[in-house]
Amino acid sequence: MKTYFRLLSFAKPIEKFAIPYILATLLAIFFNTFNFALLSPLLSTLFSTGKPSTETLAVVGKLDLYGQFKNYIALTIADVGKLGALRIVCAVILSSVLLSNFFRYLSQRFMEDLRVHTLLNLRKTVFSNVMDLHLGFFNNERKGDIISKVSSDVQVVQFTVTNTLQVVFKEPVQLIFYVFVLFSISLKLTLFSLLIIPVSGFIISKIVKRLKQQATAAHESFAKMIGFLDEALSGVKIIKAFNSTNRIKEKFDAENRFYSNLNRKMARRQQLASPVSQALGILVVVIIVLYGGGLVISGSKEFSASDFITYIAIFSQVMQPVKAISDSFSGIHSGIAAGERVLALIDTKPEMVNKPDAKPVTAFNESLVFENVSFSYGDKEVLSHLNLVVPKGKTIALVGPSGGGKSTFMDLIPRFHDPKSGVIKIDGVDYRDLTVESIREKMGTVNQESFLFNDTIFNNIAFAKPEASEEEVVAAAKIANAHEFILQSANGYQTFVGDRGNRLSGGQRQRICIARAVLANPPIMLLDEATSALDTESEKLVQDALNKLMQNRTSIVIAHRLSTIQHADTIVVIEKGEIAETGSHIELMAKNGLYRRLIDMQSFAD
Repeated sequence: MKTYFRLLSFAKPIEKFAIPYILATLLAIFFNTFNFALLSPLLSTLFSTGKPSTETLAVVGKLDLYGQFKNYIALTIADVGKLGALRIVCAVILSSVLLSNFFRYLSQRFMEDLRVHTLLNLRKTVFSNVMDLHLGFFNNERKGDIISKVSSDVQVVQFTVTNTLQVVFKEPVQLIFYVFVLFSISLKLTLFSLLIIPVSGFIISKIVKRLKQQATAAHESFAKMIGFLDEALSGVKIIKAFNSTNRIKEKFDAENRFYSNLNRKMARRQQLASPVSQALGILVVVIIVLYGGGLVISGSKEFSASDFITYIAIFSQVMQPVKAISDSFSGIHSGIAAGERVLALIDTKPEMVNKPDAKPVTAFNESLVFENVSFSYGDKEVLSHLNLVVPKGKTIALVGPSGGGKSTFMDLIPRFHDPKSGVIKIDGVDYRDLTVESIREKMGTVNQESFLFNDTIFNNIAFAKPEASEEEVVAAAKIANAHEFILQSANGYQTFVGDRGNRLSGGQRQRICIARAVLANPPIMLLDEATSALDTESEKLVQDALNKLMQNRTSIVIAHRLSTIQHADTIVVIEKGEIAETGSHIELMAKNGLYRRLIDMQSFAD
């Protein structure tokens, strides 16, 4: 229940929806019950014999509105005849049915508002927390599992929470109204018939006992399927290139079968609860008919024939709220299982949090400094005791064998991670004393993987500065050597680039990424192998754009091509997480060390 109440907190302010829902539901229940109670006066009007008088009226209390209404109908028959009384009863039935349906519609409308409100808050909270998490979290989690939690699991939680809330209030109240009328007709019959409810509840609890465990496994299996789907769509070229289509199909099909079988088992358990409760209810109805019908036939004054028919009709409805409650409790296990997965994601705390007294970086005037910086992923040390000064306005190139730690070093600069030990400073101020957002505002990034959003070229360039004017976007595109090919596109700057920019070539995507960085106009540029995946012609265009981008800026570059780094002010050679050599291209070639060996092995290309 602790999980349920925490999930329910996402419905706040719940009273905005709950109060009108409660009022509308109470009125709907009242008139719905009254509809069945009107059977007795209707039958009395149709089939009564003899003329009623005040002596034959039942003695009822002032609060027994139903009894008083029956007496009123009896007197009406005496005054205006059976036809006149029938008209009155029919008018009351029509009014009651219209009112019960009207208030039921209102209650459903208020509950739907609550349902949408809960889903909105829950999905917003989950997505917001996911976007605040550190990059390391995404390296350890399957993307499909995260997508499943944000989409499917949240939907299950929302439906279960609101549906259970609706059932917990509406159905017990409806049951109370029915039982009240049943008691007013026959105390002995009602006490006997109510024995079915605890017996039914006990049997159903045994049936649905394993549902939560199965529901948890089903949610995890669905998340795996989403992961398979995401990987298959992202790597469809590789799959087809290696003729692995059938193997991928079989892998997906195996998980799909497992998920389907789990759902089948869960459905069978859930569906078994309803027939069991209904069968028990019918058994009691049969016994009541035998007992009560015998009393009517024998002429007992316990109740009249019309009252007995009304009793049977109302008791047949008693099983509806009982069935709804049992269905709700059998379904809540799936919602709680999904809720625990969603809450686990919400409870995951971001590692990168600003200190309470953190200050923003207002300008970059001097240098970036790395003092004895070390970093590790778990027990694996990636960087060890790095010391480096990056002066303002200089270009620093990072080179070295693959897996040496260059990309990790680059990720520390915009503070995607914090060092395990050591200090990074900007203008002499410790990173940890500054806000993450202000540090990243001073930096622009162009990666080897030129990621574009499925939007227009204009919006992709303006991503770094959403309020940018058309003139600013065009100016940035010209600097990035992108303006000409953009104008030749179908709709110019309003051309959609497709999923991850797949409608454009690699060089075109990279130049749009450079234009995005130009528009941001940061004092520090981070270039991670920005030309390594391009053909010669595209590389020349992109390299020219990068040269323009790096003018009058502090630049830190990772590259495997000599043309990219030979003019850097300082080349830093990183091997096995340590700085092996530093110097200019000429100085390092003269040292005849690791850098020279990398050149000789043609790790770089002119």
